[in-house]
Amino acid sequence: MKNFLETLRNIWKIEELKNRILLTLGLVAIYRLGSQVALPGIDSASLTALQDQSSGGLLGLLNLFTGGAFARASIMALGIMPYISASIVIQLLGMAVPYIQKLQREGESGRRKVNNITRMLTIVIAGAQAPGYIANLVSQLPNGAESLTMGYGMFWTLAMMVLITGTIFAMWLGERITDKGIGNGISLLIMVGIIASLPASFIQEIESKFAIGAGGGGPLVLLVEMALLLIVIMLSILLVQGTRRIPVQFAKRVVGNRQYGGVRQYIPLKVNAAGVMPIIFAQAIMFVPITLAGFSGGDQNSAFMRAFSDLYGFWYNLTFGLLIVIFTYFYTALTVNSNQIADDLKRNGGFIPGVKPGKKTAEFIDNIMSKITLPGSLFLAIVAILPAFAVTGGVNAQFAQFYGGTSLLIMVGVVLDTLQQIESHLLNRHYDGLMKSGRIKGRSTTGATAI
Repeated sequence: MKNFLETLRNIWKIEELKNRILLTLGLVAIYRLGSQVALPGIDSASLTALQDQSSGGLLGLLNLFTGGAFARASIMALGIMPYISASIVIQLLGMAVPYIQKLQREGESGRRKVNNITRMLTIVIAGAQAPGYIANLVSQLPNGAESLTMGYGMFWTLAMMVLITGTIFAMWLGERITDKGIGNGISLLIMVGIIASLPASFIQEIESKFAIGAGGGGPLVLLVEMALLLIVIMLSILLVQGTRRIPVQFAKRVVGNRQYGGVRQYIPLKVNAAGVMPIIFAQAIMFVPITLAGFSGGDQNSAFMRAFSDLYGFWYNLTFGLLIVIFTYFYTALTVNSNQIADDLKRNGGFIPGVKPGKKTAEFIDNIMSKITLPGSLFLAIVAILPAFAVTGGVNAQFAQFYGGTSLLIMVGVVLDTLQQIESHLLNRHYDGLMKSGRIKGRSTTGATAI
């Protein structure tokens, strides 16, 4: 405890770090305040009926990421998700479109152009999602359009403008946190939205365990659940931080009286290079058959519909896990370009000991990635379906979301990334890091600068 207080004092002594943290907290508070403001034109008495409109399925996932703003008909109902969708589209286009590839290689100027394209695409995606949200919102009101305090046409126009503006404002807040604050702003806003539902879910879990005559299990069962949650978090940290380091040797160069190169660096290949993207892709694919069947008027009581409507059932989670493994390989192949790594090494005078530069190096890296991706994909699939096991074990459905899946991995990754930046500020000013032994790796590793 003494070391922790000393670390907090050291953080407060660094003026730049203190200002960054305070700015980040202020911008996050503004984002959370905006998520509590309802869209204009809705009768206040009708807002209470909206809380259960996004209780499950894909809408429940969106509601979790927006911190409940989706179900509250907030001006931030779409949140930062259109920006995330636009970033994913641009990242995928960067693998196939030469123009995007060229911009990504142009350094800072190219990055600014890519960011501008992402922003424009965010507005387009938000404009496409807003009508669907408004239609769903009106259908969930107790009296439909009669619950509105203005005409439907006026409400539709005003809500469209407000929702798109809310997404743009959330995007601006995230970028300001990244530039002037601490941590990745976009990821922080998502994490804050997820954590916002944690206290209420935890209280519900406590009430269910201490309910008289309900067979909740009492404090002993609650302690066991907390211990298991701690173990799951530790395993998730191992999954996020796990890397396979490939040694790289650089040739010596003598320029004047100085010697360059001749040192050994490492290429850190992550066990889970795809992050949470395979879970997001698989989650979206799993809801496609149900959505199509709903639009086509299919039999809701068929065995197929029952199996894939039960988010905690066997067949749903088996299919979900297999899709995660497949998408992990797919997304890793897109994000880790072994040929480019090999070319960069060769151009900078680096080589892997015992491996010929060029094509042989690319094949060696690709082979290593194939080997480490298999256990990484299986581990990721297990973490993704852990909420189903938690619900089967008697955990409340809302609280079970924190036992694994996208929510837990996002929180672990963002926390590690933010702590890594804080530790860098401390070490750069000759203070001790956050831990006496070891260093926080987060999402990036210093060895990556070798490429």
